[in-house]
Amino acid sequence: MTPEALTCYIYIGKWLAVFRCQLLQITTACCINSGGLEYNAAQIYKVLRERNFIMEYQTDYDFLVEQLKAVTESETDTIANLSNASAVLQMNLDDINWVGFYLVRKEQLVLGPFQGRPACVRIDFGKGVCGTAAATGVTQLVPNVHEFPGHIACDGASNSEIVVPMFHEGKLTAVLDIDSPVFHRFTEIDRVGLERCAAVVSASCCWQPVL
Repeated sequence: MTPEALTCYIYIGKWLAVFRCQLLQITTACCINSGGLEYNAAQIYKVLRERNFIMEYQTDYDFLVEQLKAVTESETDTIANLSNASAVLQMNLDDINWVGFYLVRKEQLVLGPFQGRPACVRIDFGKGVCGTAAATGVTQLVPNVHEFPGHIACDGASNSEIVVPMFHEGKLTAVLDIDSPVFHRFTEIDRVGLERCAAVVSASCCWQPVL
């Protein structure tokens, strides 16, 4: 073994020892005692992310916005544009298991174009994450969907979610819904970026025939 290789092994061994020590401290601090040690996975993930053991996702939203403009700017059909938009978002966002749109029908949301497993078809305003976004007109960023009151579990693999309301001339027309199997997947950076994406898609659509 060369001296350089030996030095590398020594540093790697030291790093792993430090990592194991810190990971033990984190899991011990986050565990819940209920007749035995049961680890709170969402809390452990949050602490690991805060300590930079897990890196933030680096989505280039400027590029994503330009991609959405490219696939929608020459078309006004709402279903066509929402279909292409869901595909573009699915291609560019890491660690998501569902992305799509729900369209407003009176006091309900009805499933529109999406990428992912079959989903709930109708959601009442105020119900679940999507219904709450529709009722309040405010983006819902949910680190852990299992802690969200009234969460509607369309896909049991989903652990975090973000829902962005979409408007046309001040009127709610749809919501953009994105799920992830990863706890704490979405951040404020994603909220701002996805609100930009939703605005681009909304502006490209002719909403009157679907309202």
